[in-house]
Amino acid sequence: MADVRSHLADVIDRARRDETPTIITRRGKQEAVVIDIHEYQRLRHIAEQVEESWLNQLADEAESEGTAGSVSLEEMAALLRAQQA
Repeated sequence: MADVRSHLADVIDRARRDETPTIITRRGKQEAVVIDIHEYQRLRHIAEQVEESWLNQLADEAESEGTAGSVSLEEMAALLRAQQA
């Protein structure tokens, strides 16, 4: 941590120029990573695409299962209240 503070500009330059990530540790435990902003944005885009694909798959599966055995939101709330009582 102290190393990063004293060399922050170098860490950022290395991430941007060399595309080299720097893992920051505190008391020997990995806490954070400094990466180039474009790499961060690329990774976020991939994560969002994967999440959207997964949600679409879940929706397709639910749709293919139909409504047999499903309960309304109100019925689910009543069941949860009954379990808490």
